[in-house]
Amino acid sequence: MAPDEPPDLAAVRHAYDTVASDYATHLPDVRAESSLELAVLDAFAEAVTAGVAAGAGPVLDAGCGTGRITRYLAERGCAVEGVDLSPGMVAEARRHHPGHRFTVGTLTDLPHPPGGFAGVVLWYSVIHTRPEDHPRVFAEVARVLRPGGHVVVAFQSGEGVRDVSAAYRRLGHDVRLERYLVTADEVAAGLRDVGLREECRLVRRPRGAEQDDQAVVLAQAV
Repeated sequence: MAPDEPPDLAAVRHAYDTVASDYATHLPDVRAESSLELAVLDAFAEAVTAGVAAGAGPVLDAGCGTGRITRYLAERGCAVEGVDLSPGMVAEARRHHPGHRFTVGTLTDLPHPPGGFAGVVLWYSVIHTRPEDHPRVFAEVARVLRPGGHVVVAFQSGEGVRDVSAAYRRLGHDVRLERYLVTADEVAAGLRDVGLREECRLVRRPRGAEQDDQAVVLAQAV
């Protein structure tokens, strides 16, 4: 672990390296998302592809996991690449989606130059980051985003911490993994602090086995 990495990062990396293959098998696409979440993601893709036509640039799927959202956006015309902290997840993404570029890197130190992207996706990729470290993540997003670019953030909404290790133990993996709940107001405020203006938000109630509200915030660099 690098000296300035958030303290939980090594545990999160180890957990996802351990479960990467099963993750790719059990969640290969957007079947877990509702039509409401996908509608916001589609609005993001529409905005970004309009910008790409004007020369605005590609999209970064930040915290891409096994590449399921990368593929979804590519199917909607986005020029998209992925980055994830877990080498195991990146290996699965490369195996399942060989036509796309996937890089190992962290949300707090993205391996990309400033202003290189018309859009950045944080699709449930900040949920294992302590809320006090969100400003570092959002600052990195703002750094790699071009003026007028868009960012979309999906997360579980609420307060407190959930231990989600049991879900992976049922698949035979002894890992430690927690996720942090934040509100849409908190995420919107964090984006605003780095120069990103909220365009819309969605908060929906849990369905099926979900424990918490699901939220998406769409914002634009100003």
